[in-house]
Amino acid sequence: MLVTLRSFIYMVFLSLTTLVIAPALYLLKWVLPFPMLAKLGKLWGRLNLEAVGVICGLKYRIHGWDKLPRENCIVLSKHQSTWETIALRGLLPATNTWVIKRELLWIPFFGWGMAALDPIALDRKAGRQAIKQLLQEGRQSLAAGRWVVIFPEGTRTAPGEHIKYNLGGAMLGEKTGYPILPIAHNAGVFWKRRGLQKYPGVIDLVIGDPIPTQGLKAGEINRRVEEWIEGTVASLPQAR
Repeated sequence: MLVTLRSFIYMVFLSLTTLVIAPALYLLKWVLPFPMLAKLGKLWGRLNLEAVGVICGLKYRIHGWDKLPRENCIVLSKHQSTWETIALRGLLPATNTWVIKRELLWIPFFGWGMAALDPIALDRKAGRQAIKQLLQEGRQSLAAGRWVVIFPEGTRTAPGEHIKYNLGGAMLGEKTGYPILPIAHNAGVFWKRRGLQKYPGVIDLVIGDPIPTQGLKAGEINRRVEEWIEGTVASLPQAR
């Protein structure tokens, strides 16, 4: 009962910060440069990352922070819950571009904020056209000094569940030569992909060594990323 109450209070906080910051991002997009908008998006992530720790007792610890490159790169992360979408927005360098499902932009308020931060919004039913869009806009974002953040599974997966990684991020690495930074975590143990409860505990987020892409085909890049992320996730605590 206490977990449910705390989770509800946090969701109210999350909703309020989104209701305030998302419209501000959308309106300010017309007058502020992207780096300043990105900092406001990062503030939203930091506020909610700290709030879930205070309200729900859900903390985190980072392993391998020193492996974060100085230069921008392609980030491929495990996707188990909403937590990592908040955490990566708050923790990574502010100037980043996310690859998302186009329908997320249709969500009132939240979608407005997402749109203001110049995501690469893909229609997953578009097939080759979606890949072409990812490669074109991803290349432009990287050339502009932005980090490109991708969840290669394409959807949230429950702890212990494993689905084949999409090739898009690896193809972007092959075509551009930018390294890939793999990220693993066990957020889904504490914050389920469905349901209200956010359980107290400590999420482990692990940053891996950047994976070089130059001279490698997308299939090999994808295999290396998937093996590292899935192997690392399996080594993390799987129970609260």
